[in-house]
Amino acid sequence: MEIYQYWLIAAIILVIIEICTASFGSICFAVGAGFGALVAALGGGVTWQIIAFAVVSMLTFIFLRPIVIRFLEKRSKEVKTNADALVGRKGIVSERIDAIQHTGRVAIDGDDWRAVSQDGSVIEKGTSVEILKIDSIILTVRSL
Repeated sequence: MEIYQYWLIAAIILVIIEICTASFGSICFAVGAGFGALVAALGGGVTWQIIAFAVVSMLTFIFLRPIVIRFLEKRSKEVKTNADALVGRKGIVSERIDAIQHTGRVAIDGDDWRAVSQDGSVIEKGTSVEILKIDSIILTVRSL
């Protein structure tokens, strides 16, 4: 087995580790191992292979990793899931909302949620409402 094949095996193992951990550290070393394999395939000595591995790994770790992490953090903040995705949506009052009697329910996509009005006003059954916020399992809504 030639030395570049060892570099490729190391790169593959590092990619598998990255898939399992998603830390974006192993992938930097995998890229470095890929460059080590390239230098080996082009006939470079072991010293040049190690230098290529170290330099490329360091550069990807310093420059590429922060960019990728920042991009993914930004994307994860934009995606609302579960109950948080209800904020801003429209629903229909399925049971009269009355702050004095502490009653009221809103139907959204077939689910029925307990609801209160934003200003404490009464909202009649069948009225369209907008969800302003969610606190535990209680929606705060306003009439449209």
